[in-house]
Amino acid sequence: MIIEVEGIVLSESPYGETSKIINILSKEKGLIGIMCKGAKSMKSSLRASTQILTYGIFSIYYKEGKLSTLKNVDVKNMWKEIHSDLTKISFATYLCELISQVVKQTDEDVFDFLLQSLIKIENGLDPLIITNVLELKCLPLLGVGLNLDECIRCGNKTQIVTIDASYGGLICKNCYQNEPILDKKIIQLIRMYYYVDIASINKINVDDKYKKIIDKFITDYYESFTGLYLQSKKFIENLL
Repeated sequence: MIIEVEGIVLSESPYGETSKIINILSKEKGLIGIMCKGAKSMKSSLRASTQILTYGIFSIYYKEGKLSTLKNVDVKNMWKEIHSDLTKISFATYLCELISQVVKQTDEDVFDFLLQSLIKIENGLDPLIITNVLELKCLPLLGVGLNLDECIRCGNKTQIVTIDASYGGLICKNCYQNEPILDKKIIQLIRMYYYVDIASINKINVDDKYKKIIDKFITDYYESFTGLYLQSKKFIENLL
């Protein structure tokens, strides 16, 4: 049957000489693999509208659990500013790779998280901050959400002295051993990143030294608790 889904292209791969397969994150059906016949051809109207990051309404011959076939695309946004900037496109590509690993079933929140993140990066907000916010939003979906309300060891809600990625959260004065002491501002920012509504972000000013520490904390947390290794994250770390 033919259906229409609102979606974002997460990846594309060639198929034969003139076709390609794309994977989209749809709001209605989650991840969908789609055959795009002739989309590699220079004359094809589908060539541009099936590239990575394209946001639009996809009309498809839908086959649940199998490869669907693309009929046409009503493009909503191709993210001109993102595609024109190496740093922005690198962060956006990483977010697509991350979401591909996170989504296991239909989840409208995840779709909205990604869409709002792309909107913010397109509109000039700091791509590292937006990326870190989305990374933190993904943790509960991976079953390893952060507890930012109490000591990870004893449950004490007071006298918090630091936060540690390898142990998975806050550490109070009584449980502190030899972990690095992080500025309380770092803990406040991580908490804000974790709970903020991405759509509500209009302006965020964070000192560069704080941004680097927060990004390292999140990267270390992912390595310690998620089992994910995303090559595109290593690439953007070289851009910082």
